[in-house]
Amino acid sequence: MIRLLIVDDEQIEREGMQVILEKNFPDLIIEQAKNGNMAVQLAGEFKPDLILMDIKMPGMNGLEAVERISTDYPHIKFIMVTAYDTFDYMRQAIKFGVKDYILKPSKASDIVMTIGKVLEQIEEEKVSLERSKQEKEALQKALALVETDVVTQLLFDHVHDVHVDMLLEILDIQSTNEMFVMIVLLPAGSEHLYSSVKEKVRKKNSGWVGALYGNQLPIIMFRQPDISYRSQATTLAREILSIAKSDLVGDLFVGIGNVYRSLDQIRQSYQESLIATMDTTLPVKYRFYSDVPVIGDVNNEQLIQHHKKEFTDLVRLGEWQQIRTSVMNIIQCYESEGLDLLQTQQRMLEVLWIVSRVLREMGVDTVTPLYPYQTLDYRQLRSETNHLLDRMRQSYHDHYDRLEADTIHQIKQYIIEHSSEDISLDTLAKKVELSPIYISKMFKEKLGINYIDLLTECRIEKAKKLLGDPEKSIKEITFEVGYHDPNYFSKVFKKICKLSPKEYRKTLVGK
Repeated sequence: MIRLLIVDDEQIEREGMQVILEKNFPDLIIEQAKNGNMAVQLAGEFKPDLILMDIKMPGMNGLEAVERISTDYPHIKFIMVTAYDTFDYMRQAIKFGVKDYILKPSKASDIVMTIGKVLEQIEEEKVSLERSKQEKEALQKALALVETDVVTQLLFDHVHDVHVDMLLEILDIQSTNEMFVMIVLLPAGSEHLYSSVKEKVRKKNSGWVGALYGNQLPIIMFRQPDISYRSQATTLAREILSIAKSDLVGDLFVGIGNVYRSLDQIRQSYQESLIATMDTTLPVKYRFYSDVPVIGDVNNEQLIQHHKKEFTDLVRLGEWQQIRTSVMNIIQCYESEGLDLLQTQQRMLEVLWIVSRVLREMGVDTVTPLYPYQTLDYRQLRSETNHLLDRMRQSYHDHYDRLEADTIHQIKQYIIEHSSEDISLDTLAKKVELSPIYISKMFKEKLGINYIDLLTECRIEKAKKLLGDPEKSIKEITFEVGYHDPNYFSKVFKKICKLSPKEYRKTLVGK
């Protein structure tokens, strides 16, 4: 419903104008003001879309009232009603954004035509505003999926050279030069806390939340320059832990990795945050990786190098021989340095925990590796370590053997049939009941592409066909094929086709 305010110091003029308007525009909501001061007051209370403003009034004249109102409410439109058809008046009125004017006296038909044009414009703007609101809501929903996909790709090295850069551009949180990873371990049966944790991070406006894998929720945090890293991480960790207390569930635990200066290094912080969550029995339910005690006083550079080795990638790719070789080399290094056997056993347990945790993230059902007893010598430590690695390797292969042969086909078919929808790794994972990380791995190993490649290919092929219809705008095609931002769609299209959508449409016209 459009609201209209009639401002005139002559009551007969106001009443006459209202009769004309009610007869020709019955849906209008109309109020009256008898002077400029009252018009200014009603502008805030009545919130009109259009004001018919008389110029010559005692006290505050119409032009002064328009200036006051347009300053506070720039969306309100004005039509001046005046007996003074002079250039000077209209020049001032145009300066304040007045849409048109009506001379006194005027025919009813002229009044209806003038006001009707402005009402039509107001109606179009309302429709456009509502459409923009819906598009913004759709974009925000898509951004939430984008955010979880970006975190998954960055932390688990499924980075696609085109899409991560483009996706980062449209996320509303700008990355900084320094970043770190926090991992929240949720107790069993508390998956419903995911949205609460995500809301805490969103309020900070400085982090990206990944998908929930098992009981593990990864968060990439960007350093805030005005406070210290430890203060920033501690504040967020405490706020997250407060959620569990108010929800009366078991304790959460937060592991915090070190700060790094590029997205390429963020996986190192992820692995460090994993190590920081190994002992969840601590009285304080969050721990920085830098606070994890180093066993013994041996300054062992090999331990630091071990933490930097990307066991995550080796497990994900199934490189078990390389994993075994790396583990045995670390044991050999400790033995050569004369490190105490118990200290070495504890450090190797840390390595095996990393391997088992990655397996669980991939959906592999495996138990947490533990040495059954304290080993008596390095030969026995090697034997027991080999045995634990064999058990995890067997769990890995058993899991793969149980997978349905047509899983890839199911996923491909789903992407093809739903390419215009918002599809994430999480969506595909739920569809086939597999882990998001495993699905991404399957695509890369079996098809040599990322799932986003296939989704993009489907969308671009559909867009090519739609571009053949000259009646469809680029914006319409953007939403029809599944994108929410025409600029982003154009970038992807040009990256794939070497031509912008407009250029490609011209080639179709030429043919």
